[in-house]
Amino acid sequence: MRIHHVGIAVTDLEQSIDLYRNVFNAELVHRATNEREGLEAAFLRMGDAELELMAPLRDDSPVGKFVAKRGPGMHHVAYGVPDIEKAIDDARAAGLELIDAEPRMGMHGARIAFVHPKSVGGVLTELVET
Repeated sequence: MRIHHVGIAVTDLEQSIDLYRNVFNAELVHRATNEREGLEAAFLRMGDAELELMAPLRDDSPVGKFVAKRGPGMHHVAYGVPDIEKAIDDARAAGLELIDAEPRMGMHGARIAFVHPKSVGGVLTELVET
């Protein structure tokens, strides 16, 4: 298992992309929109690290609610796992509360599942099948 990416909630996606590209020399590698989840995301590579910048499309979306309550900032840490079903089973066996009991398709085009923040020290955790 390794850190796959860090998700950052932003209010202005274009401005945030420019910031990370110009100040941190990040490379924009992918953009995606998920109307159902109400967000637009940009994936940036910085050396071996990847960031997912997420902007809400609607105030009632999960990211919209996050920004309204907490403001822009770190939203989640994602861990790459080779077998998402096993990772979900292991998390459940360890007593962790899952947001996703079954894998679903994520913005990367890979299967994902979220672990509730109260189970892992207050940080929303995403499992990403790699």
